[in-house]
Amino acid sequence: MGKGLMLAGALALGLFTGGGAAAQAVASPEVPVNRADNAGLRKVGAEVLFWSQAQRDANFPHMEKIFPGHIVKAGGKVRALPVGKPLAVDAAEVDAFIAAQNVSGLIVLQDGKVRLERYARGYGPKGRWTSFSVAKSFTSTLVGAAIRDGYIKSVDEPVTKYIPELAGSGYDGVSIAQLLTMTSGVRWNEDYTSPTSDVARMFLEPVPAGEDPTVFYMKKLPRETAPGAKWVYKTGETNLIGVLVRRATKKPLATYLSEKVWKPYGMEQDAFWMVDPSGSEVSGCCLSVSLRDYARLGQFALEGGKGVVPADWFAESTRAHAKVGRPGYGYGYQWWTYPEGRYGAQGIFGQTIRVDPKTRTVVVISAAAAKATDGAYGAARSAFLDRLFAAAK
Repeated sequence: MGKGLMLAGALALGLFTGGGAAAQAVASPEVPVNRADNAGLRKVGAEVLFWSQAQRDANFPHMEKIFPGHIVKAGGKVRALPVGKPLAVDAAEVDAFIAAQNVSGLIVLQDGKVRLERYARGYGPKGRWTSFSVAKSFTSTLVGAAIRDGYIKSVDEPVTKYIPELAGSGYDGVSIAQLLTMTSGVRWNEDYTSPTSDVARMFLEPVPAGEDPTVFYMKKLPRETAPGAKWVYKTGETNLIGVLVRRATKKPLATYLSEKVWKPYGMEQDAFWMVDPSGSEVSGCCLSVSLRDYARLGQFALEGGKGVVPADWFAESTRAHAKVGRPGYGYGYQWWTYPEGRYGAQGIFGQTIRVDPKTRTVVVISAAAAKATDGAYGAARSAFLDRLFAAAK
């Protein structure tokens, strides 16, 4: 199921404005970079997909040492995750999965209690790990918050109401809902292996002063099908959602996420959100979050986000609005849907949040897989998740 993942975050790391001190940040012995060196950042950003295993292990928990970003502030009160009854899964089976999938962190919550928690590869409960496309589901949550707060009227509104520069482009007549479900009908190429794909090029072109880099690129894309007719995975559209939320709320995404989720729900640690060439968060990617706080976000969704999003927001977000070409699987509002009524968020190199409403269980995996996407790896991960959910029954 490799498509639920993204490179743009990696390549979005390239053309930063380079704010901040020119301190030397050593990603690993193989990747020395200077945060004030835009050319160096572009090179490192473009090479994220091709880092060695040692580089992934060193960098995934420390992306803030390499790339600029904003802090998502936690509050003073932490939502407790009490210890529950240990999950009845053979320890050797868990060890084998962790080793085979290069897992750094694994946690299972049931009814908000920790039934399994493991760390590896030098990671620990006080650390943070990069999200890649798991961030898409966080961005979707902010759309719900903006609707409840009155900044956005509904998902049926046209995208051009909030991003008028898209008028006359392929996004004419496209609704916010169609952006959320990636059914805009605009042509897009998400080939992670091609340097000429849209996902590889979107942040590499020079942008005129004052223009948003995402909007500048996306408004040039042609219409392929009628809006709503076809699902195509488009990281660029999640980045547009971020632009839309920023325009509607007049707040940075990191600030709004802190106000609506991080502080009131009791996240334990600050998060880090990388920024694009304009200094705005890359909303399709690039959050760094602790394992337990990823689990809290899954729990937040499971509980319905009461008081933050509309009452039916997560029910709508986590149902299949679009078919993705695989029986039993679908796509909602930036959430993947799976057999057995499950839903989740996922990112390249093995990042996973998976929720099973039937057993009220949340599973989170942080990893540094050997490949960005791999069908056999994904199948083995899903099989193990099924095993965990079965044990939770």
